[in-house]
Amino acid sequence: MKLSSCLLIFIPLLQLMTPGSAQCSLDSVVDKRIQKALREYKPPVATKTLSCVSITNSGRLSSCPAGMVVTGCACGYACGSWDVRGTTTCHCQCAVIDWTTARCCRLA
Repeated sequence: MKLSSCLLIFIPLLQLMTPGSAQCSLDSVVDKRIQKALREYKPPVATKTLSCVSITNSGRLSSCPAGMVVTGCACGYACGSWDVRGTTTCHCQCAVIDWTTARCCRLA
């Protein structure tokens, strides 16, 4: 008789221990913390902008002003061969060139 009475007490205790009946599971706690963190998150404000200008000169070379770097070049007479010298000067490589443009940019 003692064994059956112990089982009758033990069975309800097992039901209380099952994860499905817990009011505050680990998943819900984690979900709440994630939601709170997302509500409080404020992305950093971008303080820099990209500032660009095109500089055109006659001849094979065109240079950027101080503090700017070349991001692209264009050459007259439909010349598609160019290179960047240093980080600030465009050089058109065709035999005959009437103008050269340097696209110059900086973070401001």
